[in-house]
Amino acid sequence: MLTPAHLTLIQWLSPAFPTGAFAYSHGLEHGIAAGLVHDAASLGLWVTNILRFGAGWQDAVLLAHALAGDCEALDDLARALAPCAERLQEGREQGAALARTVTGITGRALPPRMLPVALGEAASALDLPTEDVIALYLQGFAGNLVTIAIRHVPLGQTEGQAVLHRLAPLIHRLAGDAATAPLDALGNCALAGDLAALCHETQEIRIFRT
Repeated sequence: MLTPAHLTLIQWLSPAFPTGAFAYSHGLEHGIAAGLVHDAASLGLWVTNILRFGAGWQDAVLLAHALAGDCEALDDLARALAPCAERLQEGREQGAALARTVTGITGRALPPRMLPVALGEAASALDLPTEDVIALYLQGFAGNLVTIAIRHVPLGQTEGQAVLHRLAPLIHRLAGDAATAPLDALGNCALAGDLAALCHETQEIRIFRT
């Protein structure tokens, strides 16, 4: 059943929330410029790999533990796991913006942290099922990447939304797995995405901050 707490979380993860999500491409801008992502099929593969093997899975596990754990230590771990300067910047700046805005609208003082840890700390007060929080987070993350591809591959709106629709079963499964995963399940082997993020740092012409 959809509850007011679910609606609050959906608001925090919506494009209207001032985290600046659309300023960050997570390296996808370089992937598009290099021709690695050029149509719906290649976009679907790119986002699938990020979700399964990259920051999607990593953030999901961190988020699960932040909902119930030591956020100070988890924030240190999240920063250490960032594979490059831009990815650290992305997580740090979005997390700080989320914490600042939630503090402003709820009055609950939240410190700036990496995004999945900041969300977990904020959402712990909502008392929602861990799997629900993770699924909505991953849906928002994937949706941002698809929106970037719609504009810059370019893809049609229908084609892009079809990619996101096909990702739904994977997002649901990953959320269930991450909800009970131990911290030693953390890992990142999405090498194409990581290399794209590294290359983006020195890309001469760019629209996105990462």
